[in-house]
Amino acid sequence: MYAIVKTGGKQYKVAPGDTLNIEKLDAEVGSKVELEAICVVDGAKVEADPAKAAKTKVVAEVIEQFKGEKQLIFKFKKRKNYKKLRGHRQQLTRVRIESVGKPAAKKAAAKKETASKDAE
Repeated sequence: MYAIVKTGGKQYKVAPGDTLNIEKLDAEVGSKVELEAICVVDGAKVEADPAKAAKTKVVAEVIEQFKGEKQLIFKFKKRKNYKKLRGHRQQLTRVRIESVGKPAAKKAAAKKETASKDAE
């Protein structure tokens, strides 16, 4: 099972266990974040409608906040003695995909079982 998620104006193909670098998220290291799914593929079943696919939870854990490699921007106009060199380092977040699917249903079932055992 895999999903196409949208974050930071880009789209990524993710599966459980994948690690990817995305544009900075306001989340602490070790916290869980939920990404917006726009397409979900589960074997033979494909859910391509973004409204229906958004119901699928894609949970990721924040591993690290870091800066990407330096990108150089060089502006030049010939015969005008115009040259500019600028640099930029993008703030990035490294995340590990924990699950693609609906883990909330599994947790709810586990809570019901625990509650029924406590009641006995």
